[in-house]
Amino acid sequence: MIRFGLRLAVAGGREALTRLVVIAAAVAVGSGLLLTTLAGVNAVNSQLTRYASVYPNASTAGDADPLLWSTREDYFHGEQIIRIDLAATGPDAPTPVGIPTTPGPGEYYASPAFRELLAAHPADQLGDRYPGRDLGTVGPAALTSPDTLLVIAGGTPDQIAKLPNAQQVTRVGDTPALPETTVNLILGVIAGGLLFPVLIFIGTATRLSAARREQRFAAMRLVGATPRQISMVAAVEAAAAAVAGTAVGFGLFYAFRDPLAGIPFTGMPFFPSDMSLGVLDVLLVALGVPAGAALAAQVSLRRVRISPLGVTRRVTPRAPRAYRLIPMMLGITVLFFAIGFRPPTSDGQTAVFLPALLLIMAGLVFAGPWLTMVGARVMARHANRPATLIAARRLADNPKAGFRAISGIMLALFVTSVAVGVITTIVANRGPAPIGSTEAGQVSLYLPEDAPAVPDTLFTELRSVNGVRSGAAVRENPDWMSASEPGVIACTDIPSAYGRCAEGATVAEVATSLVPFRESASSARVWPSASVSLDDLQQLPVMSIVVDTDGSAAAVERVRTVLEATFPAFRVAPNVPGDFESEFANTLRGWEQLANVIIVASLALGGCSLAVSVIGGLTERRRPFSLLRLSGAPVRVLRRVVALESAVPMLAVAAVAIGMGLLAAHLFLRAQMDYTLVAPQPGFYVIVVVGLVACLGVIASTLPLLERITGPETARSE
Repeated sequence: MIRFGLRLAVAGGREALTRLVVIAAAVAVGSGLLLTTLAGVNAVNSQLTRYASVYPNASTAGDADPLLWSTREDYFHGEQIIRIDLAATGPDAPTPVGIPTTPGPGEYYASPAFRELLAAHPADQLGDRYPGRDLGTVGPAALTSPDTLLVIAGGTPDQIAKLPNAQQVTRVGDTPALPETTVNLILGVIAGGLLFPVLIFIGTATRLSAARREQRFAAMRLVGATPRQISMVAAVEAAAAAVAGTAVGFGLFYAFRDPLAGIPFTGMPFFPSDMSLGVLDVLLVALGVPAGAALAAQVSLRRVRISPLGVTRRVTPRAPRAYRLIPMMLGITVLFFAIGFRPPTSDGQTAVFLPALLLIMAGLVFAGPWLTMVGARVMARHANRPATLIAARRLADNPKAGFRAISGIMLALFVTSVAVGVITTIVANRGPAPIGSTEAGQVSLYLPEDAPAVPDTLFTELRSVNGVRSGAAVRENPDWMSASEPGVIACTDIPSAYGRCAEGATVAEVATSLVPFRESASSARVWPSASVSLDDLQQLPVMSIVVDTDGSAAAVERVRTVLEATFPAFRVAPNVPGDFESEFANTLRGWEQLANVIIVASLALGGCSLAVSVIGGLTERRRPFSLLRLSGAPVRVLRRVVALESAVPMLAVAAVAIGMGLLAAHLFLRAQMDYTLVAPQPGFYVIVVVGLVACLGVIASTLPLLERITGPETARSE
């Protein structure tokens, strides 16, 4: 029967060969996207894991000599530079990942992107911050991305021990830096957001011409074929196309892997090697897709297995019942329950929230036919045109088939609504992550309490930098607890762009950076008078150094270089407002970008599934449509029927999916962070609307096929 099934698939005439090619092409696209999705998840996990090479956990266990380690951040033109200072305490100290040896005092390694940056700019803007001997390039094993700016510098144990956050490390890079619960949840939901539409697309493709195959296999049953033989032939026929398509899908993946790795899906590009597939991934696709295709073919022939006459009778399937809503309601209930009972650990939270969201996703698919049936009955009740009534009755008679075409779109919209809703709300509550300077030209350096004295020559050196307008030291206000501002400064040192003193004052109370928190610089600002005299002012410790420049990038970076060379041991580098962004906000920006990619990709997949379903449905129903044409129905009426059968449920399901997604996001945020959902930005709705319009365009593009396949010869030939 296997050989007979292959013969039917390959040599069964023009129609069989066309069906084989179409299914193989659809499976190739789907399996290629499935491989890309799995590789993308692996790449994101690789990025997260390599953070352990930059931010290792302190450890002193073991026989090895500890490695003194300090990680801090710097900025150049708004881009973050990661600096790692190291010192080996003995010959058995571990070597950092990505470099052959631990650098000694006055030596450093630099990442490829950072080496290019050093070569492209004058030393007084960047290179002078990292004096010493260049030992070579940091390897990819220590870099989260090809664009990572990283420098690994050496020092003496005494020097490194005095640096902020210095720690002793005996193992480097062997402890994965797992993401936070929120990020882990988003990653899991996003992966599901791509996997589900891909799998639905593959399943839809393998069901092409299912009705025609049912008739052919029913005829075989009538002449004596057993149900097992029919199942074997159907499985072989579907698996043959799926195997060919899967092989092409592997070729497509490896052909486009390098260009895909260069796309900054998470805000930074991947290394091509990150887009890798494990043995389990390869086996999952290579064996799972053909097996799934064979299973889908067997399931589609269940009526033939029951009775060969079942296809001819065409009994209307039983209407779906309301119990299909139970899984979705259970998922919502779990999220409601989590609001009052929040698991104390990250693993416990993930174990509650992720299954709840997956349960809602499965519940939406399970409830989809019932929702489609309800919508069809409402449409039939208010129908005032023949096309609307016919479309509504057809949907109500077989809502499963009507929903199958749009199930991928529903899942895509649900997943992206959850991801975007969570990300938008967290960013809104924790503050956006701005890029670049908000106060053009200001550079501030905040000094800790144990900071060394400010050299007398510092301000002279700063004022000699081309583009510097002024430089001043803000000192600690002795009356800080009762004063309006934490710092004090001589009135003559306040730059005009940042305000002036009150009338008659010689010393003013000011903000640490001369710009109040969450406010902008203003020349009209009047700072209150301080109780400190000018003589006493010079005895107070310096809180910050504020330098005002003309805003040019060269002047800003030269000032930063001077300050860093003067105070090399500070964890907090000189600050240009807007440069310092929290790592969490940066990560969220990457996930937000990835969520937008998921919207576009999953809607495109949903559109492909929709196109395959509509074309397959037209092919299978050409005889009923041909009879309608013979009875006098115009082609335009039939086109409206086809359009309404797909468009109306799609739009209704889209509203349900987005609503459920935002509800799930709100419940998660309330349970996890006590946040109230913030509506997504307009860009989200624009992408959704454009995607739905594109899906409507897919439906419209299939309508010209209707006239060609519903001619009188179709009614005669069948």
